[in-house]
Amino acid sequence: MKRVLLTVALCVAASASFAQKKAVNDAQNSAKSNNFDEARALIKGALENPESKDDAKTWYVAGFIEDQQFSTERTKQVLGQEPNEPVMYEALINILPYFVKAYDLDQLPNEKGKVKPRFAKDIKNTLSANHVYYINGGAYYFDERDYKKAYEFFDQYLQISNLPMFKGEPTAERDSNFMTVQFYAAVAATQMENPQLAIAALERAKETGFRGNDVYQYLAYEYEQLQDNENLERTLKEGMAKYPEEKYYLMSLINNYIYADKNEEALQYLNTAIAQEPNNAQLYDVMGRVYESGLKDYDNAETYFAKALELDPNYTDAMSNLGRIYYNQAVNKLGDANMISDAKQYQEESAKAKEYFRKALPYFEKAHQLNPDDTEPMTALRSIYYNLNMNDEFEAIEAKMNNR
Repeated sequence: MKRVLLTVALCVAASASFAQKKAVNDAQNSAKSNNFDEARALIKGALENPESKDDAKTWYVAGFIEDQQFSTERTKQVLGQEPNEPVMYEALINILPYFVKAYDLDQLPNEKGKVKPRFAKDIKNTLSANHVYYINGGAYYFDERDYKKAYEFFDQYLQISNLPMFKGEPTAERDSNFMTVQFYAAVAATQMENPQLAIAALERAKETGFRGNDVYQYLAYEYEQLQDNENLERTLKEGMAKYPEEKYYLMSLINNYIYADKNEEALQYLNTAIAQEPNNAQLYDVMGRVYESGLKDYDNAETYFAKALELDPNYTDAMSNLGRIYYNQAVNKLGDANMISDAKQYQEESAKAKEYFRKALPYFEKAHQLNPDDTEPMTALRSIYYNLNMNDEFEAIEAKMNNR
């Protein structure tokens, strides 16, 4: 009885195995007849069934189905007909995962311990022939602003180039196509609201040097968004070393140090920038702001703001900044005077305060003249006119501010 039951069990197992092999063959035949929905339904069961899911042919046929549909639509394109591009590219993007799995299973030794690949050659030929179309697919979805899909196509192009099966062959060459795809894969990744993916893609892309200046600036932006100051600083320094003519890196590095309250480092790189552009008024203005806000060194701040105005007499920011240096000293002197009970000493300190108000006045007046809508000069002028008893001017600026 046991022997009979065992025989029956073996028959059932053989029958199940045969059924799955038939399903795989039927799926392949359906694909050859362009019955792609039927082919996918048949192969789906085989991919999940224990009797066939570890068979290289199952995975090969799954990829074959996708390649058949891709080829059908591509043939229309070659013949000048209108292909269904979403269908064509959806089939193309599905091929690689199936073929990679099939290729790996195809390299395993058989029951006799020998490796006899059955599908490796066809897999290589198909992936090599389709390789360039991954660029087209990426470009199609990039134009559609579906950056996730675009990235997937560009990334699969790169994956195929990196497959060990293509080592030493033209498909693996780091040619202009490879570098271009690596760049646009990174650009697509920056549009996906996935900073970690974008950074990984950009770090990969910067190794080729293709459009490296753009890559480094994208990378700096991603690190800045993550507030990763360590990697931001590293990236900016690398970019500055590689592209010394590009001002973006030096100025961004200066700004980064200013925001991080690293004032000495900011001054160091500002001096570098000034050495490169000694007539750039903006650099002297920034230097003045570092001395004023960061180091509280108002004498040096005054010197650099004045230098900025010497280079550009109509530089309104420097005007307001220099005016503020004098205005703040006036306010401090006025505060000191108000703490003095002796009338004579009060008058002396009050006079010093008015002198600073007078020094600030022409800078704020000219800044207001050049930029009438800027509220900072108007606010300062209202206070200055009041403290200098310039009643007509005070009423005029007060009225202007109230009517805004």
